[in-house]
Amino acid sequence: MKMDAELLHSPVVGLSEEEEADMSDWNLPLAFMKKRHLEKIEGSKALAQSWRMKDRMKTVSVALVLCLNVGVDPPDVVKTSPCARLECWIDPLSMSPQKALETIGANLQKQYENWQPRARYKQSLDPTVDEVKKLCTSLRRNAKEERVLFHYNGHGVPRPTVNGEIWVFNKNYTQYIPLSIYDLQTWMGSPSIFVYDCSNAGIIVKSFKQFALQREQELEVAAINPNHPLAQMPLPPSMKNCIQLAACEANELLPMNPDLPADLFTSCLTTPIKIALRWFCMQKSAKLVPGVTLDLIEKIPGRLNDRRTPLGELNWIFTAITDTIAWNVLPRDLFQKLFRQDLLVASLFRNFLLAERIMRSYNCTPVSSPRLPPTYMHAMWQAWDLAVDICLSQLPTIIEEGTAFRHSPFFAEQLTAFQVWLTMGVENRNPPEQLPIVLQVLLSQVHRLRALDLLGCFLDLGPWAVSLALSVGIFPYVLKLLQSSARELRPLLVFIWAKILAVDSSCQADLVKDNGHKYFLSVLADPYMPELGNTWGLTSQKDHEWMCLLALQDNAEHRTMAVFILAVIVNSYNTGQEACLQGNLIAICLEQLSDPHPLLRQWVAICLGRIWQNFDSARWCGVRDSAHEKLYSLLSDPIPEVRCAAVFALGTFVGNSAERTDHSTTIDHNVAMMLAQLINDGSPVVRKELVVALSHLVVQYESNFCTVALQFMEEEKNYAAPSPANTTEPGNLTPVRESPAIPRLRSVNSYTNIRAATTARNLNKSLQNLNLNEEGGPVTFSPGNLSASSSASSTLGSPDNDEYILSFETIDKMRRVSSYSSLNSLIGVSFNSVYTQIWRVLLHLAADPFPEVSDLAMKVLNSIAYKATMNARPQKILDSGSLTQSAPASPTSKGTLIHQAGGSPPIPGVSSSSLTNEVPKPPTRDAPPTRPPYTPTLGTQGPPHSHQFQRTRKMFDKGPDQMTEDGEETPGHRNFISMALQTGLCDWSAKYFAQPVMKIPEEHDMESQVRKEREWRFLRNAGVRRQSQRIIQRGITRLDDQIFINRNPGVPSVVKFHPFNPCIAVADKDSICFWDWEKGERLDYFYNGNPRYTRITAMEYLNGHDCSLLLTATDDGALRIWKNFADQRNPEMVTAWQGLSDMLPSTRGAGMVVDWEQETGLLMTSGDVRVVRIWDTEREMKVQDIPTGADSCVTSLSCDPQRSLVVAGLGDGSVRVYDRRMGPNECRVMTYREHGAWVVKAHLQRETDGHIISVSVNGDVRFFDPRTPDSINILQTVKGLTALDIHPQANLFACGSMNQFIAVYNSNGDVISNIKYYDGFMGQRIGAISCLAFHPYWPHLAVGSNDYYMSIYSAEKRLR
Repeated sequence: MKMDAELLHSPVVGLSEEEEADMSDWNLPLAFMKKRHLEKIEGSKALAQSWRMKDRMKTVSVALVLCLNVGVDPPDVVKTSPCARLECWIDPLSMSPQKALETIGANLQKQYENWQPRARYKQSLDPTVDEVKKLCTSLRRNAKEERVLFHYNGHGVPRPTVNGEIWVFNKNYTQYIPLSIYDLQTWMGSPSIFVYDCSNAGIIVKSFKQFALQREQELEVAAINPNHPLAQMPLPPSMKNCIQLAACEANELLPMNPDLPADLFTSCLTTPIKIALRWFCMQKSAKLVPGVTLDLIEKIPGRLNDRRTPLGELNWIFTAITDTIAWNVLPRDLFQKLFRQDLLVASLFRNFLLAERIMRSYNCTPVSSPRLPPTYMHAMWQAWDLAVDICLSQLPTIIEEGTAFRHSPFFAEQLTAFQVWLTMGVENRNPPEQLPIVLQVLLSQVHRLRALDLLGCFLDLGPWAVSLALSVGIFPYVLKLLQSSARELRPLLVFIWAKILAVDSSCQADLVKDNGHKYFLSVLADPYMPELGNTWGLTSQKDHEWMCLLALQDNAEHRTMAVFILAVIVNSYNTGQEACLQGNLIAICLEQLSDPHPLLRQWVAICLGRIWQNFDSARWCGVRDSAHEKLYSLLSDPIPEVRCAAVFALGTFVGNSAERTDHSTTIDHNVAMMLAQLINDGSPVVRKELVVALSHLVVQYESNFCTVALQFMEEEKNYAAPSPANTTEPGNLTPVRESPAIPRLRSVNSYTNIRAATTARNLNKSLQNLNLNEEGGPVTFSPGNLSASSSASSTLGSPDNDEYILSFETIDKMRRVSSYSSLNSLIGVSFNSVYTQIWRVLLHLAADPFPEVSDLAMKVLNSIAYKATMNARPQKILDSGSLTQSAPASPTSKGTLIHQAGGSPPIPGVSSSSLTNEVPKPPTRDAPPTRPPYTPTLGTQGPPHSHQFQRTRKMFDKGPDQMTEDGEETPGHRNFISMALQTGLCDWSAKYFAQPVMKIPEEHDMESQVRKEREWRFLRNAGVRRQSQRIIQRGITRLDDQIFINRNPGVPSVVKFHPFNPCIAVADKDSICFWDWEKGERLDYFYNGNPRYTRITAMEYLNGHDCSLLLTATDDGALRIWKNFADQRNPEMVTAWQGLSDMLPSTRGAGMVVDWEQETGLLMTSGDVRVVRIWDTEREMKVQDIPTGADSCVTSLSCDPQRSLVVAGLGDGSVRVYDRRMGPNECRVMTYREHGAWVVKAHLQRETDGHIISVSVNGDVRFFDPRTPDSINILQTVKGLTALDIHPQANLFACGSMNQFIAVYNSNGDVISNIKYYDGFMGQRIGAISCLAFHPYWPHLAVGSNDYYMSIYSAEKRLR
């Protein structure tokens, strides 16, 4: 049978009708594939946020030093004629030299004041060295740690020298006096900014760096050698924070073109628009703009700071363009330092980019330190030229005719470019160039809505986009916008703020400071939020459907984001908690608890849990509003994450450390008993949160719990396990040296590296807690001793491992002991109370099948046990009188809360006393002969198998002082509950807001790999169904061709074919082996994690048609679900829960039986209990308990989703039919009592009029029609059946017998094959059959036998 060959090439298109019918796989729901199952529950790694300026600075003082000496040219400069003359737009020769100097100084000051009006300006005109020194030192003194600017114009003095000197004058102006840059550095100090407008200015920059380096070296010398003369002097300031701007390189002269000002560099830095327009007019391209002259430019109407006027708009565009160029070209940290740290520095550097462009056209290269990459060729300059062109072309008509000014399309066009980047871009691309422009556009009311919408779409790309936007400087803008009352901005601002806070929660403080929380409180309280669809009338873009933030169309989405933002504001931030409490947050949240939108319910609960976390006034506000009672309804919410959030909120509600009154204690007890009902919730996420919530209670009532703990531990020590009459003497245990050679298991822990199977929680769990006998080997039971029981109290093992007070076994035993003895009589009446009940709940959770849950519960129990034993050291145990006083009496109503309505009590009181009859697995699985190193990590999960260990030592007999001497251990233990216990649920939930919400999910993207893989799988499935159908239709006349045989590592107890892969799962007592039956090789073998006194009794493949998961059921009622098996990756536990809470593990029972409905996502479970329990895997909740109405166990389950029927075979021989649509009293619709013995299998055919086929251990096969009370056909097969299966398609059934043979019958009762011997192996006889199973489609039969062999038989030989 070539199974996949033709399938691989069959196209999806052009399917025949039968193939199309096979595409029904697309409609099947998937179980356990939500985010909570696929990823670890933890927050995202916090990105290091560098956008916040830690050291914002101001330039507070400016020294304007002008060395012009008007009328006298310096000796080393030969000027052209005519020559550039204007200084600060003034011709110095047009007035007297002194007046010219003063006017130029005054003008320069005005030009700087446009950029920084608040600074102190001091002019020094044609100064001497002393005047410069005096000026600089006084400015530095006043500026303290802030920045000082030193502007030097050296047009009237010689060029700087290579020795690092600039020139000033003597008093009489008869000499040029050199001024060393080293001295200037000393006087100016740091931080400073220097502007040099003179020829050869680059020399100064070089000298400055050399002197700075020299200073660093001097500092180092002084630091090493305190006797050095430098060490005695005041330390020179470091020059690291100094910025320099120079007009040209070291070997260049300033341009002398008479059309340009002489101080071209200064003009670019201080009057950029004026010089840019003049320069534009001087280019050849300006001829294309008719009627524009230099004179006309002077008359441009408007003010620089009024964006509605032509001049203001040009200035605005210039700022946007230079900012954008810098952001795109500079490294991020340099951009932050130069363009975001100091307003004046930012303006000068933006204008410096213009200087570079203009001066390079005159062969002059401005220099900066820190050096910038070249920007003069950047494409954005063309956008600037276009904007200038559009503006100037209107000038003649505006000035002459007074026509209205048409605004530039620049910003609208840039937004369109940004939109194109968003819509058309690939996944991994460079950031959009236009981001800084979007920021500028937020200032404009005209474009604001569109800009916010695009910004929202950008932030939605992920945390990297948020970080980018914050680094551009978006934060103050969107913070300011929260003061806007425009309703149409609300959805956009809420969305943007949710994105920001999901990535950087430190913004909570800024929001509270600016009263931003009030904005979100009003959004949350507002039932009406504007839709986004109608806002686009305000823009010129009509073809914009994609832009409406689709995720925000729903009002509930906005409120969810608002409540998320508020939950961040109150998270561990007392000021935020107080502000939101005053803003009535609790009442607003409580109103939304019943909202139909699950994410909103979840976040409302988280928000409540955070506002009263360690904040007592909020807790009392909650009490007054009955918040805890309103939250109870969410404990049964259909969505696990919502239940989880409600548990979190109730946990922090009882976790406040304020003083307790009787009233608050009563409330705490009520909440605790409500929480206890979630003990068997189907979702481990909920149970983990439950442990943490109860741990808060444990911390609050520590002394009471210590008392309970001591009592339980005392009980556990004094209690001897019920044992058979022939109790063995403690010394009668013999070490077993030989055991079957079993290959090493892969031990599995959820989310850890599973392949390393050597650590404490690995290999065989039983090794952890064994005591070593004298010879150093592990003690186990000899086969002769198996039925015996030693009345063992489990201890930690050898005396050197006392870190863990309670081992897993002790806890498991306590859990069982607590039901045998009457604790009430021992503890005193007041303790038949909440504390005892909660202790039992924690004991139960410590034995949880999901490792993370049990680890957390072990931490809590051990923390209390540790404190209890520490406190009880001096006196062995307090007298009962003092115990009863320490605990407030609990109202009697509490006890009744713990029983769930309509179900069994959530605390599994009764446990098996016959544990000791279980055969333990030999612990030597290729293990070293000595015990493996025991590392007592918190939550080590030893096997709950305590009765079978010899007691070598009492539990706490270490001696009174040894523990306390261990100084460093005590504080560690003291805090390990309150500090370490958290589940990461809230941070994990917050990741939703950081991830894209507008992106098509991958599985819906027709081109994605996920989708293609799924299409391939579904075509494979269709092929398997089609080909197996053909074979079955031809008729099956024999089924005895052995196509696979191999020795399994353990005795097979359950086998299960994968429906579509050539893979079979074989379970032994506590492990699962996977085989590829086509290739005949083993794929995987791993440990299921069930305790040693339990065994795997059932397996199912979930989502077999797609991404398969494996469900295992054990006879203690636990269900575990695994992924990543059989594919060379580490198997991982997806989830686990207690499917049946009151199962009694026993060797003779049916264990746990299950049946799975993929169509509905329902899981039927039953076994050694009196109900059939139905679980909804979508909700991870128990949805129904159907009473079986019988006193024997359920041995087989089969269901039909179309007819809502469940058929159960029972141990008393009856076959019962239930209709799950009916109430518990009427749902049993038929009982057949024709079998006289244990029913091995009851199968309900899944056709509309499908029959029930049932077989008992006596071999009688009966066919029933569910509509008639009697069987419609009977066949007799072999007696002494041990296993049986029915082929769902081919109407075959196979019987396995104790007498070492298999018989295969057709539907008429004819034997078509009798299998007694293996192929090969010299015809060896097959062992007693332990399990068998048909493939759901192929005519293949898998057989496991007690001799460890696993074989598969087929109707025809495989094509090899």
